[in-house]
This record gives sequence, structure tokens and C-alpha cells, in this order.
Amino acid sequence: MEDLWGRACAGLEKSVGANNFNHWIKPLRLTGIDAGVAEFAAPTRFLSDWVNRHFAQPILDELTRSGATAERLRITVRAESTPAKAAQMRSAPAAATPAPTAAPADLGAPLDARFTFDNFVVGKPNELAHAAARRVADGGPVSFNPLFLYGGVGLGKTHLMHAIAHEFQRLNPRQGVLYLSAEQFMYRFVQALRERNIMDFKEMFRAVDMLMVDDVQFFANKDSTQEEFFHTFNALVDQGKQIVISADRAPGEIKGLEERIKSRLSCGLLVDLHPTTYELRLGILQSKTDAFRAQYPGLSIAPGVLEFLAHRITSNVRVLEGAMQRLFAFASLVGREITLDLTQDCLADILRASDRKVSIEEIQRKVAEHYNIRLADMIGPKRVRTVARPRQVAMYLAKQLTSRSLPEIGRRFGGRDHTTIMHGVRKIEELTHQDQSLAEDIDMLKRLLEA
Repeated sequence: MEDLWGRACAGLEKSVGANNFNHWIKPLRLTGIDAGVAEFAAPTRFLSDWVNRHFAQPILDELTRSGATAERLRITVRAESTPAKAAQMRSAPAAATPAPTAAPADLGAPLDARFTFDNFVVGKPNELAHAAARRVADGGPVSFNPLFLYGGVGLGKTHLMHAIAHEFQRLNPRQGVLYLSAEQFMYRFVQALRERNIMDFKEMFRAVDMLMVDDVQFFANKDSTQEEFFHTFNALVDQGKQIVISADRAPGEIKGLEERIKSRLSCGLLVDLHPTTYELRLGILQSKTDAFRAQYPGLSIAPGVLEFLAHRITSNVRVLEGAMQRLFAFASLVGREITLDLTQDCLADILRASDRKVSIEEIQRKVAEHYNIRLADMIGPKRVRTVARPRQVAMYLAKQLTSRSLPEIGRRFGGRDHTTIMHGVRKIEELTHQDQSLAEDIDMLKRLLEA
């Protein structure tokens, strides 16, 4: 039976794909074939039902190709109680390593093998996020749930999410981790409603040991999906299962999200991944250079090129990595050393696009940090002086450092009228001539934002 099942498994891995095979087929054990019925043992009822519904025919086809006569499956649930028994039951070559059965591969998104902790460059803007991600990935008890990572595009949220999943699976091979985007969660939910198997959907999502949802701001204004996510969230937390969430902003700043969900998401650890610093960008470039040199052997890079790129390309890490990929590929094709001149010629369009453009959101964030107020208060209705003055400073900087119109700036400050923005700008202009401390604050903030 072991040889027969081993041959069938080799074909199944190709026909259903490695992910489906590892999650659903690998935990099965062929116990016998009698009167055209292939008898299997499965570790859980959930896995047994899923295999019967989705993989019965591929299994029967491969058994037939391997020389068996089988017309249907019979799967018996047999829990493995001891390590010795588990080892004995997995003696077949194709089932040598235990695999999680609670996180169906076709529900989630594939993990990127490049995104691990080993190649995540840590710096001041992301050191807290990295430490928290490491703690969650260990799989031990943590004092916060969920872990909520937020920040702009290309700052490392997705990299950390994938790294957590990889490490958690490595350290806890018998536990299930499910990583997917908020859009995928909604799609699976709608699909379950359409096919009238919502109970299967609930069971699948509540069976995982760690649920990871990327870009949760996508749930905004999608009431039914929010409702199901809320119940899934509560069910997993009540079971002591870990949840990891990412978004482009903090829960309280996501418009169109129900207050009860904002509250639940805020009850764990919220970590802001800040825009990269020059030092962090340089560290990332140095790390990537080693990998690119292995990919393009024989290429040399002149001194000062990495420092130039770290200074000029400040938008996000993805743009930085894309620029490096293009630069090495171009230098390889023309057979030249990567010099500063070649870099400027090859990346002219990226360098033009990367000329410093300050956003209103970045101004609000920097000013809020400087004056130690909540970002939500910056755009909220509070009029106390400790909030109103920083808000006016941010309005002034938005007018000075961006090309946005007064009505547009007003919309970004909680829907305020353009006359309110004009008043705030004039007020700060007057005060800078009277208050040296305020003038120094504004000068420092300008330098930080234009760096």
C-alpha cells in the first residue's frame, strides 16, 4: 500500500499543485483497497469532508494510473494521539512531514519566498514593527492581539506579513496559518453566499491558528463583509488564535469602517511603519547589491552610486528595488561598470519622478508627531489650543510645500472650508514674525519634510 500510495502521490502533487497537495492530500494515509473502495485515514473530519468534495476524482484517477482498481473513496477519521503513532501512520514516502490542515491553500494568497526575516533590513522607522512581528511569528503567547501594521506603500508591511507566516509555519508545522488580502476575504465570502455554503466558509476561517489579512482598508463601506469579518475576528480571539492585520492607515482613520470593528482592531498593538530614512534606504541598497552581484557576476559598482540613489529615491522601497534591478540589467547588457553617469542616464525617468513631493498626509503625520498629538485630532473637530495651533501649522505647511488648492487642503483636514484654511495660513504667517520658537519649529519641520 505504501508503494502504491507513494506513486499516486507523485502524480497528485503535479495534477493538483504543491499547495493543495501539501494541505489536503499529504495528511491522508491509504489503509487498503477492497471491492473497488479505496480506504483512507484522515486526521480530522474537516479534512475528510473537503477531500471528498474536491479531490476524490483526482485521487481515484492517480490510483488507477498506479495500477489499482478503485471506484470510490471511504475516508475514516483517526486522530493521532502520540508522536510514535503519528510517525508510524506517516511512514509512506509522500506523507513524511506533517502539514497544517486548517489553512486551505486555495483560500489564501501564495507566500513570497523572498519575503523573510533574514532579508528584512531593520532601521529606526521599522524596528518596532520588526520586533513585534518576530514575537508573533514565534508562536508563543503574546500580550497583544491583533498585531496591526500600518503605513504607506512600499514601507515593508507585506514583507513582514509574509515573514511572519514563513517563520510561524517553520516553527509550528502542525498549526495552520492563513494569509490573504481583504479583497480575497470578501470574494470568498460572496462566493460562499452565492453557493449557499456559508457554514463551510465559517468553519474554514475559524479553524486556522493564525489569520493574516492584508490591506484591511478595503473593507470600508462593505457592510456584509465587515459583519462576517467581525464575527470571524471575535471567534478566533475567543479561541486564543493570533490575528495579524495590515492597512495603509490606523483603524481610527479608515472611513467607512464600523466603529465596533475600529474598536476591535485598536485593542491590540498598533505599529506605524514610518517613511524610510536615508540610512535605512542605504542599508537596503547595500543588502540588495549583494544579491544582484550574484545574479549578474562580473559587474562592478563605482563608489558613491548607492549613496546617490539613497538620497534621490525617497518614495518607497519598491521603487528603490526596481531601480536597482533596472540598473544592473542595463549595465549587464551594455557591458559597462555601474558609474554615477550610467546611473543618471539609465534611471533618468525614475529620478525625475522621485524628485521630492511632499503629501498633505505626510505633513499632518510629521506635525502630529512633533507636537505629540493624535493624528485623528489633526483632522478632527477639537478646537483647544494644543490641537488648533499644530493644525494651523500643518495647514500652513500644506500650502507652502504642496500644489494643492485651498479647497483640496480643506477636504484633507476633515472637510473644512477653504476660508478656514486661509485663516490658519495667515495666522501662522503672522505668528512666525512674533514667535521665534514657532518660526524655528516650522523651519525644522520643513527640513524634515524636504529631506
